[in-house]
Amino acid sequence: MVRWILYIVMLIGFIGAIVYGYQEHQEKNAVLVQAENNYQRAFHDLTYRIDLLNDKIGTVLAMNTPENLSPQLTEIWKISSEAQADVGQLPLTLLPFNKTEEFLSNIGEFSYRVAVRGLDENPLTEEELSLLNDLHDSSSTIKQELRTVQHQVLDQGLRWMDVEVALATNEPGDNTILDGLETIEDNSDQFNSTDNGGVFNLNSKSEGEEIQFDGKTYNEEEVRGFVTEQFELDENVDMNITTTGKGSNIPMYNVSFDTGELHGYAELTQQGANMISYMLTREMGEAQISLNEAMNQAKELLNGIGYDNIEVVESSQYEKVGVFRFVRVDDGVYYYPDSLQVKVALDNGDIVGLSARDYIVNTTTRGEVDFTKNLSEEEALDVVNPNIEIMETREAVIENDIGDLVLSYELLGVLNDQTYRVYINASDGFEEKVEKLQQSEQIYGIN
Repeated sequence: MVRWILYIVMLIGFIGAIVYGYQEHQEKNAVLVQAENNYQRAFHDLTYRIDLLNDKIGTVLAMNTPENLSPQLTEIWKISSEAQADVGQLPLTLLPFNKTEEFLSNIGEFSYRVAVRGLDENPLTEEELSLLNDLHDSSSTIKQELRTVQHQVLDQGLRWMDVEVALATNEPGDNTILDGLETIEDNSDQFNSTDNGGVFNLNSKSEGEEIQFDGKTYNEEEVRGFVTEQFELDENVDMNITTTGKGSNIPMYNVSFDTGELHGYAELTQQGANMISYMLTREMGEAQISLNEAMNQAKELLNGIGYDNIEVVESSQYEKVGVFRFVRVDDGVYYYPDSLQVKVALDNGDIVGLSARDYIVNTTTRGEVDFTKNLSEEEALDVVNPNIEIMETREAVIENDIGDLVLSYELLGVLNDQTYRVYINASDGFEEKVEKLQQSEQIYGIN
């Protein structure tokens, strides 16, 4: 009798295992089918958008009316962004497709810059028209290759999941999709590497060029002494110092140390020993000082290490730490690209974090910039939405949406109990930016 009971139990267990395995298999298949459907949708959307992109570029080349060009160029920017998103959804993590993404990114950047600059006063140059012709030819080639791959995928029932497995395992198989994508990548690379007179590669701001700083080049021992003095460390504290690898545009020392109670990390330039950033980690006590007191201590520290002409523009509190953003101020103008972030421990006012990369790099590499101011403050106020109650006005230099430095009027105001920061171009009255702010994080009228 016991034996029969055991047999029945084993049989039930066996049947249960089969049912469980079948369910697992079904669920796995459902996931695979969904992934395959997503891959197929992204690829066919990409093919459609490249086709549309090619048509839109051709339309722009055929146009002659500036007011019609801007909407078409804006549409090209939109389509190129959507095509980039499609590329990001394909299983290409093991197959670099970055040249095609770069190609699409540069098309979008170029079209956006041209669309927003005012084609009535600044029409397309011969150089830009030549570039558009090259873009049209290259997008035609990519379009045809994508259509070829699309036809083969549909005709032969090829699956993207098989591509992913082949890439992961290096197993031989049908390479139709891979070969097609590699051809597209080669075509994109060929165009990206073409000399376009600097018009196309608008984002390349000599990122590979090494930045030169004032002062001598420090060796590791000198950096060790500098960090020991800066953070008031015992001379016997173990310190790990490494250098940045080749290709970095800022040769730096990366320094870390641990005293048991305090762990620290800092980045210093090899030339000049400029403190790019540092972070100190320790046990925080209860807050004993106000955010305003912490801000004053942060400014005092920054003044003490050479940052004299700065003012705080934002302030936040995160539990036991105050975080402040300072910007350089020159002749009453706030230079937002030249910013520093400081973290202050609210238990005793220690500066536990500093990030000064933007300030150091921008003030070191930027030459003289001449700004034209054609608008008065009163004229700038007339441009702003009349429903906004303006609380404060000052001049500020910002980076606009296309990366250019712009002298503007910064207008701080309130609408429907919400605080906004509006930037009006001081040259032409263009509304460069409108930002919604948290009142608790914004500091007004501190000079």
